[in-house]
Amino acid sequence: MVEPDAAPSSRRRRQDGRSGAGSRARGRHRGGAEERFVATVDALGSLAHDGAGVSASVIDTSTGRALLAVDDRLVQPVGSLGRVLLLTEVAARLEDGRLHGDRLQRMARDTAAGPGLWQFLQEPTMQVPDLATLVAATADAWATNALLSLVGIDAVRERAEALGVERSAFIDRVRDRRGPDDAPDIAVAASGELSWLMRGLALGEVVDEGVSNRVLGWLSLAADLTLVAGAFGLDPLAHRALDHGLQAVSVTGVGRGVRAEAGVLRGPGSSVSYAVTVTFADDTLDQRLAVVEALRTMGTEVLEAVHTTATR
Repeated sequence: MVEPDAAPSSRRRRQDGRSGAGSRARGRHRGGAEERFVATVDALGSLAHDGAGVSASVIDTSTGRALLAVDDRLVQPVGSLGRVLLLTEVAARLEDGRLHGDRLQRMARDTAAGPGLWQFLQEPTMQVPDLATLVAATADAWATNALLSLVGIDAVRERAEALGVERSAFIDRVRDRRGPDDAPDIAVAASGELSWLMRGLALGEVVDEGVSNRVLGWLSLAADLTLVAGAFGLDPLAHRALDHGLQAVSVTGVGRGVRAEAGVLRGPGSSVSYAVTVTFADDTLDQRLAVVEALRTMGTEVLEAVHTTATR
């Protein structure tokens, strides 16, 4: 896996527009989980039986071999997990010089609250790289909207399409309330595309190595390890370096009735890229906790995979 804090390489490997994350995910390695993911399939199947929408994908980062595929083409709301696409566009503009240390003004448009830290800080303006850090680390609502206003949602969509991501999209800004004329969520995605996108970042293939390194560096600061990555035993506030042979980069999307995560876990045996999305009624705390428990089960088997994949 490309080191999250590695210096950008001067050698660029531009990715063909239709050989990217989405196109490679479609129709490949279909047909269910390997034996090691039986508990995950059972846990996700139980959620689906109770009416949840479930989609999951785990692939070997080095080979691209599918280790788990559960409705991985299903498009579902993923909340702030879509910020990976926004950060990719911002990183590309920083790399090619269209953006520098530009300072953006804090605006409370569309969201007076939401996740993040900027709304609680005294600084009314921040540089673009610092805003990207806030977005990656805390899904900061104000920083997300500021960056989206800067680059434009159309540019984010075009970037995704150029990478071959056809089923996943950033579709709206962060809002406190969503009316009938607003998009139902910030972003939608298919887990198969998300896992391939994370693999591309780990291999330095999303746009190029410099862009991939920037996005990985930002995402390595993400502090939400409550879902799949909660099974890895890492420090949620400091997990950039190897810890007991593990290095994880993960990003979550959390909202009412939505729990989603995509990431890359490197271990002693190998590295895997994964994604999972669950949409559910969220009428009771028990329903929500059942989803979290299922995602932790997946995390346990992802952890087992990076210890054993290389030897199988």
